[in-house]
Amino acid sequence: MVLDKAPKGLAGAGAGSEPWWKGAVIYQIYPRSFADSNGDGVGDLPGITAHLDHVASLGVDGIWLSPFFTSPMKDFGYDIADYCGVDPIFGTMADFDALLARAHDLGLKVIIDQVYAHTSDQHAWFKESRSSRDNPKADWYVWADAKPDGSPPNNWLSVFHGPAWTWDTRRGQYYLHNFLSSQPNLHVHNPQVQEALLETARFWFDRGVDGFRLDAINFSMHDPALTDNPPVPPGFGRGILPFDFQHHFHNQSHPDIPQFLARVRALVDSYDGDRFTVAEVGGEQANEEMRLYTRGADRLHSAYGFNFLYSKDVTPALIHETIDMWPQAAGEGWPSWAFSNHDAPRAVSRWLHGRDRDAFARQAMLLLMALRGNIFLYQGEELGLPQADVPFERLQDPEAIANYPESQGRDGARTPVPWKADAPQAGFSPVEPWLPLDPAHVPLAVDRQEACPDSMLHYTRHLIAFRKRHPALRLGSIRPIDAPEPILAFERIHGGERLLCVFNLGTGSADWTLPAGWTVIESAGDVSGTALGPHSGLIASL
Repeated sequence: MVLDKAPKGLAGAGAGSEPWWKGAVIYQIYPRSFADSNGDGVGDLPGITAHLDHVASLGVDGIWLSPFFTSPMKDFGYDIADYCGVDPIFGTMADFDALLARAHDLGLKVIIDQVYAHTSDQHAWFKESRSSRDNPKADWYVWADAKPDGSPPNNWLSVFHGPAWTWDTRRGQYYLHNFLSSQPNLHVHNPQVQEALLETARFWFDRGVDGFRLDAINFSMHDPALTDNPPVPPGFGRGILPFDFQHHFHNQSHPDIPQFLARVRALVDSYDGDRFTVAEVGGEQANEEMRLYTRGADRLHSAYGFNFLYSKDVTPALIHETIDMWPQAAGEGWPSWAFSNHDAPRAVSRWLHGRDRDAFARQAMLLLMALRGNIFLYQGEELGLPQADVPFERLQDPEAIANYPESQGRDGARTPVPWKADAPQAGFSPVEPWLPLDPAHVPLAVDRQEACPDSMLHYTRHLIAFRKRHPALRLGSIRPIDAPEPILAFERIHGGERLLCVFNLGTGSADWTLPAGWTVIESAGDVSGTALGPHSGLIASL
């Protein structure tokens, strides 16, 4: 390992000059599975409000709510039928206002999803658009004529399965859908559509929300020429779905997207306070797009991709790749990271590979807290919940049902939060929930872990508080340090504070000695002596 003095120019601004969201820890809540207040087996807004004390006790800065909007729930809320409505399954607008007020009383910011790439086919905009070719909203979605032989306009494919085009007999045209056929793509090139979307943002800002996560934002604009996507070459790393057989150069990632994001940012900046925007960006061009969408003062504040969420293991190379993505140049945006969320198998199962699960959960939490950027902590991650086992007959995810067993989809990360080990359904609901509670989750319930000072829950609280106490972790620059595999090492630097972060990402012990002058101030696993134990990590200061 090579350690030298920190190069000049790495220190950032003082903590007092930074907005609340920079380096924040934000807790993601998936409403269907957080807490059921009315006994219908589905989580809801009052259930969230009743458990916000738990979230606030973690020490997080805010919450991100996955969609609770009016929806037919074909994609469980990401198919929106009314951007400004609350679906009755989750409660009422008054319930949302009460949640927002309680969160603010507890010092929690509230981030909500905005889905600008598509709507539900039940949205009033789409119903009007499909009614004719000359109605006022005829050009609000992506419509195209069939080829002379009646086949779709081009070779674009849906993320889930099959063509990205569905025939509509009312219009006598195909409409584009990058996801389910019930999720038609908005024509965001159209200024009228942009203004309508911005109006929905104003609605929620006026209610007092603190920011937005922009879902699948790089799918919001397409190539109007409808150019075919080229095939990926042999050996490129095709997945199991036809979507993976193409380079997606033309159905997404249009160069005009940053111009629309500039309009979003202008709206954000027109409100008082530090409102926050973060983009979700996936796909093979995501690394470049995350930087593009956050570059300068007129775009989004932050972005995150699937670098960790879709990786099959956590390695030094993976961490170094993410560090290199954000070189900390002038005008650069600010990264955000998540190890787990509602779209990916939980990291403590996905990355297990023979590791001890409980020990690895602690190491992973320490690593997440040491990274440069904002952190998204997914519900249950503070409990060390593994991926749940959901039998085929209980699957709800349309992608999983269509592609089972090669893909078991997203349901295993969406099962209910266990609150009370001895209560029916572990305190989530008095009745059988929409997804089954995994018996392996019951011993990890919140009440059991509250009663155990050495639990993962208490360790997570401790680490969040530790991160807040150290500006180098929350705000500082990051500098990789040469180290032999499987050791990962980097420094975090801010002002006069310099921290060394070291992790053994292998499954056995690794030779390593703390350099002279450094003192360990936080650790996971065995970091004593001349070796790092399996599942271990440390943070040291000079």
